[in-house]
Amino acid sequence: MKFRILGCAAMAAALLSSCGQKWTSEDKGSHIEVTQKKGATLGYSSKSGVQILTKGGYAFKDLNRNGKVDIYEDWRKPAQQRAEDLASQMTIEQIAGLMLYSAHQAVPTEEISEAQMKFLTEDNLRHVLVTRVGSPEIAAKWSNNVQAYVEGIGLGIPANNSSDPRHSAGENVEYYVGSNGDISYWPSSLGIAATFDPAVMEQFGKIASEEYRALGIATALSPQIDIATEPRWSRFNGTFGEDPDLSTDMARAYVDGFQTSEGDAEIDGGWGFHSVNAMIKHWPGGGAGEAGRDAHYSFGKYAVFPGGRLADHMQPFTEGAFKLNGKTGMATAVMPYYTISTGIDTKNGENVGNAFSDYLINDVLRGEYGFEGVVCTDWGVTKDNRAVNSFGTTSWGVEHLTVAERHYKLIKAGVDMFGGNNDKGPVLEAYQMGVDEMGEEWMRARMEKTAVRLLLNVFRLGLFENPYLDVEQTKATVGNPDFMKAGYEAQLRSIVMLKNKGGVLPLAEKAKVYVPEVWVAPRAAFRGNAGAGARPQQPQQQPQGHWELPVQAETLAKYFTLVKTPAEADFAIVFVDAPANGTGYDPADVAKGGNGYMPISLQYNDYTATHAREVSLAGGDPLESFTNRSYKGKTVKTSNKDQLDLILKTRKQMGSKPVIVQVDVNRPMVMSEFEAAADAILFGFNVQKQAVLDVLSGKVEPTGLLPMQLPADMQTVEEQLEDVTRDMRCHVDSEGNTYDFAFGMNWKGVINDERVAKYK
Repeated sequence: MKFRILGCAAMAAALLSSCGQKWTSEDKGSHIEVTQKKGATLGYSSKSGVQILTKGGYAFKDLNRNGKVDIYEDWRKPAQQRAEDLASQMTIEQIAGLMLYSAHQAVPTEEISEAQMKFLTEDNLRHVLVTRVGSPEIAAKWSNNVQAYVEGIGLGIPANNSSDPRHSAGENVEYYVGSNGDISYWPSSLGIAATFDPAVMEQFGKIASEEYRALGIATALSPQIDIATEPRWSRFNGTFGEDPDLSTDMARAYVDGFQTSEGDAEIDGGWGFHSVNAMIKHWPGGGAGEAGRDAHYSFGKYAVFPGGRLADHMQPFTEGAFKLNGKTGMATAVMPYYTISTGIDTKNGENVGNAFSDYLINDVLRGEYGFEGVVCTDWGVTKDNRAVNSFGTTSWGVEHLTVAERHYKLIKAGVDMFGGNNDKGPVLEAYQMGVDEMGEEWMRARMEKTAVRLLLNVFRLGLFENPYLDVEQTKATVGNPDFMKAGYEAQLRSIVMLKNKGGVLPLAEKAKVYVPEVWVAPRAAFRGNAGAGARPQQPQQQPQGHWELPVQAETLAKYFTLVKTPAEADFAIVFVDAPANGTGYDPADVAKGGNGYMPISLQYNDYTATHAREVSLAGGDPLESFTNRSYKGKTVKTSNKDQLDLILKTRKQMGSKPVIVQVDVNRPMVMSEFEAAADAILFGFNVQKQAVLDVLSGKVEPTGLLPMQLPADMQTVEEQLEDVTRDMRCHVDSEGNTYDFAFGMNWKGVINDERVAKYK
C-alpha cells in the first residue's frame, strides 16, 4: 500500500510539474511527509485512509474523506475560521468527546493500550494526559501511533497530548558538560522563582516547550501561578512563592516561553511548531486553603480570605498570564482549583467549587477579564465523594447533584473540559438537560463555542497539518547537552545561602568533610498509572529502612576528602529535608471522638496548636455532623524529627568545628530549632546535590533569594491570614539577619541588588 501511494504521488508529480504542482512526498516510515514550496509541510499515515488533494498546485489532507478541500483542511485559512468550520461539522457526540480530558496515562511502550483505543474511538476523546514514559523514543513512537490511529477516525482530529510538569531534577543524578538526559533538569517552580529573574523562567519555557513537542506533548498543565500566601500548603513548592509581583512576572515569562514560536518554527501570530499551550492554574488562586489544608480532600475544601485579598491572588492571571509580552498575547487555557472560595460569590451567594461557580467563571474570568480561551476543570470534580479523606473525588458544594447534573452545571458556568473523565456519557446527558431547559438551538451553539475554543489550540500548533514526529530528532532534542547545561545553571542560580558565620564558606578544596548518614524509612511505593498528579494505586512494600549517605561518596570525593568520623573532619555537612508535616487531618482522631482536624506543623519538634482559632472560618461537609474544623490545643508530630536530631547530634560531635546544613525545601519552615547550631545554611529547591557542592566548594557563588518568608515560630504561622502575603514575623538568626522575603547572601554578605530593590 505504501509503495502504491508513493508511486502515484511520484507519477502525479511528474505529470503535473508543467501545471505548477508545488509538492512532493517522502515515506518517513511512521508516516508520509509532504513538502511544498512556500506552503505547509503535511504528515499523514498510509494506514489512515487519508488522501492528498491538490488545489492551486498545493497539497491538502482530505481528513474527512469527502473529496474536496474543506475550510478546516485549508492551511491557508485563519485558525479561527478553520475551527468554526470544523465545529459546525461535528456531531454532538464528537463535541462531547472533545470536551473530555483523560485520566492519567502511563506510556511504558509505544503501543496504544486497549483502554486508550476505547476512549479514542468510542468516546471520541482527543485530549490525553501523559504521565510516565518509557523513554523519549517510546514517547515519540507512541505519539505517532496515536496520531495515525485518530487520523483515520471521523473528521481526522489530531490528539492534543498534555503533561503535568516533568523537569524535576534527581538529587543524585550527576551533571556532565556535553551529556544527554531523558529530559533537562531544572529546579522546582519555587526554585526558579528564587532566582528572581523572569528571564530564567522564560528560558525554561522555551526549552521545555521544545522538549514537550519532541515528545508529542502540545499542552502543558502548568504553570501553577497560585499566590502561596498560606505557608503550610502542600503545593507551595509548585508555585512562584507568596509575592504577587514576583509571581506575576514569573507567570508571564513562563507562558511566553512555552507558547511563543520564532523564526522557521512560527506559523502565525507567534504560534507554531515550538509552541505548547499553557494551562494556567488554579483560578482564582488556590493558595489560601484554611490552615494550609489542600482541596484534593474534603477536609481541605475551603479557601478563606480573612484579609480580603482575593485581588492579589488573581493578579498573576490578570496582569501576568493574560498580558504577555509575546505575540500569543494570552494563555490559552485556565484550570480552576478544587476549593470553595468561601464568601466570594456575592451575586448568587453560592459556596461551590471554583469550577462550578458561574460567578467566578462567567462573570469574573470571562466577563470582567475577557478570557475567551479554554476552561478545564481539575481532575475528578464530577465524581462522588465517599469519605472526608478520600483523594481526588472533589465535587465540593455540589455533592447533592448527580454526575450528569454536575457536568451540566459546569457547562452553564462557562467550563469547556472535564478533567479526568474518559466517558462521554455524562456529557451527552448534560447536553439533553440543556436542550430540555434552553432549547436545542441554544445548547448546540453553546457546545460549538466550546469546540471552537478547543480546536483553536490544535490548529495554531500545526497539528492538523503534521502531528508526526521524527524519532531521531526527538532523541537529539530531548535532554540535549545545551538544554541540560541551561537547567543546571538555573539550579545553581536558585540556591539560597541564608547564613555564613565567619565566612566559613566556601570550603577549601579537598577539605576533610564529615557527612552523617541519614535514615531512609521503609515506604510504600505505588504502581499502575502513577505519575505527576496521578492518584496512587496498589501499594507495593519497599525494602526495610536503612542508613545511607545522602550524597554518593564518589560525588563527594570530587570536591572534598570524605572522612568517616567527626574527629577526623575539618567541617561537617548535614543534608536534610524540610519538616514532613502531614495533611491536617487524621482518622485516628475521629476514632478517639475528635473531629479529625489536626495542625500542620512547619517545625521538626512535636507541635501543640495553642494559638489556633477557637472556631474555623469555614467548614461543613455532607459527611460531617459539624461545621467547626478547629484543631486548637491538639498536638502533631512530624515524620522526620530524626533529621533535626541529626543536625544537633552533629553539632555536638563537631565541637567548635564548623557545621554546614543544607536543606531541601518545599515550603517555609521554622528555623529556630537548629539555626544557632549551624555555621552556614543553604536552601535547595529540588536541585541536584552536585549543584549544592559546586556552591559549597566555591566553584559558584550563591545568588538566590528567598521567594517566601521564614516564620519566627508556629505562633506567627497560626496568626497570619491565609490570603495575605508577607504577614509573618520572620526568624532573626544569630548574626542578626532576618529571613524575610528576598533575603539571601553571597560571599560578600547580604545581597542588596536591583532584584531586591524591585521586588522587596
